[in-house]
Amino acid sequence: MKKILIVKAPYYDDVVNQMYQRALDVLIYHDGKRGDKVKIKYETIDVAGVFEIPVTISKNIKKYEGFIALGCVIKGETPHFDFISKAAIDGIMKISIENKKPIGNGIITCLNMHQAKARKKKGREAAEAVISVLSQ
Repeated sequence: MKKILIVKAPYYDDVVNQMYQRALDVLIYHDGKRGDKVKIKYETIDVAGVFEIPVTISKNIKKYEGFIALGCVIKGETPHFDFISKAAIDGIMKISIENKKPIGNGIITCLNMHQAKARKKKGREAAEAVISVLSQ
């Protein structure tokens, strides 16, 4: 049994919850690359925003085999979008490589809410990426 932690930042609740539901669809049972079933146990932690996702994963790195990061950042009128997006993405990549554990990147960065709603499949893709690495 593989343990996965989903860390989600529900600041944009409707968008992130759709991504979360699609990730859950994948996690119950998933056909592995060779047709075998990969049994998954998952837990979820909500955090205030995407900036808190990397530290939450880091704090839990020894308890789980894989992670899924779910969140949404929408560009506003200030450079805040650029700083938060880069810090979160760089942070999860660094943690993943240093600890040799998969982190499915379901943090979407969009220019507007229309783009965010169109990318709800990213939750499924993030979960599939983690399962793919855990099945190796």
